[in-house]
Amino acid sequence: QVVLVESGGGLVQPGDSLRLSCAASGRTFSEYVVAWFRQAPGKEREFVAVVTRSGGITMYADSVKGRFTISRDNAKNLVYLQMDSLKPEDTGVYYCAADRGYGGRSSLQYAYWGQGTPVTVSS
Repeated sequence: QVVLVESGGGLVQPGDSLRLSCAASGRTFSEYVVAWFRQAPGKEREFVAVVTRSGGITMYADSVKGRFTISRDNAKNLVYLQMDSLKPEDTGVYYCAADRGYGGRSSLQYAYWGQGTPVTVSS
């Protein structure tokens, strides 16, 4: 089992950057695929990015490709989401999710979730 805690959200202007962090408990963090999802007000939760256990492979939603970067530091039990060139449509609550399986773009593929950190992009 793993417990996830997100941090780093806040209020920024369009074009700014933010780095979100996801801290995980436990000594087997490297056995989990980790993803970021987000949920805007009134909308369904959507996939943002995923990183494999070793950090060697990443995958992104088309809406964030080229602007966001997911990475992980297994020695520190941390996963990051670097968000650059933020847009108002990036506003939402960002969730970190983990699973021992193959991961993917569906929220149904992840058993463990953090509480979320809010991101607001507004001028």
